[in-house]
Amino acid sequence: MADDVRAHLAALIGDVEVDGLRRLSGGASRETWSFDAVGPDDRRPLILQRDRPGGSPKAGMPVQARLLRAAAGAGVPVPAVLAADERAVVVERLEGETIARKILRDDEYAAARPVLVAQVGRAVARVHAMSVADFPELEELDQLATWREILDATGQAHPAFELGFRWLQANRPPSERRTLVHGDFRLGNLVVGPDGLRAILDWELAHVGDPVEDLSWLCVKAWRFGAGPPVAGLGSYEELLAAYAAECGVVVDPEVLRWWEVLGTLKWGVMCILQASAHLTGAVRSVELAAIGRRVCENEHDLLVLLP
Repeated sequence: MADDVRAHLAALIGDVEVDGLRRLSGGASRETWSFDAVGPDDRRPLILQRDRPGGSPKAGMPVQARLLRAAAGAGVPVPAVLAADERAVVVERLEGETIARKILRDDEYAAARPVLVAQVGRAVARVHAMSVADFPELEELDQLATWREILDATGQAHPAFELGFRWLQANRPPSERRTLVHGDFRLGNLVVGPDGLRAILDWELAHVGDPVEDLSWLCVKAWRFGAGPPVAGLGSYEELLAAYAAECGVVVDPEVLRWWEVLGTLKWGVMCILQASAHLTGAVRSVELAAIGRRVCENEHDLLVLLP
């Protein structure tokens, strides 16, 4: 596999020496590799992300490269794109941490924690200011209907989720804005340094929709990783919404944010069902996927706590 990666890199970035090639952890549809490109006069720390054979991410690599370039132009902190083709993208490797446990607890990030919520609020406002018209390939789905259908397709009975769907349908707020949505905006997909936010990663779930979806996903309890404050385990709803409004001038109703947080909690619960099912059906044998199945009941509990 390493030889194949080196050949792919040669096609992407030319005849340079590839040093320190190592594979990083990644998702089910993509491979991520770290390496240095060594030229006659410089050494560049880079990341290669490419589709695995048979992978079917929502936003393909050419679209992701365009998203990253457009995001940089909009003032969103992202890694710079060096090269891309139909299967892969090469970006700069940034110094910083993505592991939520370390960001939330390590002394190295003590100064970053008090400023992160405001930083991410401003950054995601810039994401939502990007032009939807520039990305006609991106899907626009009714999130409530989509996850209703997905749960039904599992054939499993989850009374707590049924209560959640009923409440969501009965209390659905009007969608006042239609923007580009990152789709997985949370700790784990943010590069953080001692000074705070450095980059937003993992744009493959980008789509068109209501921008409050991104704000609420950051607030889902699972993405607090055991910390107490409601926004990513770092701060308050008020702090997040104030920073967002200061950047883009849009005041988000806290009750609308709550509705989307309920949907996000339910959505993650259904996603846990799907990931566990991938192992149980033999589609992908993985202890990690099997263990995620236990989190279904955690999300049922979190959902019931959220419902009025």
